[in-house]
Amino acid sequence: MAGETSTQRIPYTQLFHDRPLLHLNYNFFSSNAANKAQEGGHTEKEKISVTFVYKDGEEKTIKVPIGMSMLEAAHENGIDLEGACEGSLACSTCHVIVMDMEYYNKLEDPTDEENDMLDLAYGLTETSRLGCQVIANPELDGLRLALPAATRNFAVDGYKPKPH
Repeated sequence: MAGETSTQRIPYTQLFHDRPLLHLNYNFFSSNAANKAQEGGHTEKEKISVTFVYKDGEEKTIKVPIGMSMLEAAHENGIDLEGACEGSLACSTCHVIVMDMEYYNKLEDPTDEENDMLDLAYGLTETSRLGCQVIANPELDGLRLALPAATRNFAVDGYKPKPH
């Protein structure tokens, strides 16, 4: 029509395509542990060193901001830690093994919900935790986490629930 201007329409999926998610203040995953860390107030510039050890023995050391979960940190750094439920404590696919008991003892005790999910984890050990519940804090600088040889993701592994 004459005199009208048209507004270019951009598909929703492209709106945030080139924009980083850093402005979300690391609340992308909604875990109880992450929420507790956020309440404590942290300086985003502070980072700790965390080493992920792959099942083949290869290691990757990354810098993790205080208050970020190990699941988020792994995803941001290209480390293959699944996290099928996105940190909502509904699976065990972000299972990690704390390699040093000294660091394991510095972590908050796992909640009942985390323990319930850990019971489903493949290769469970005494120092197993869910990566979504391990939150970076200054005491954990130097933490080493082993990635288990496999995960149990029922949705992918062919599990078919039977009707009650």
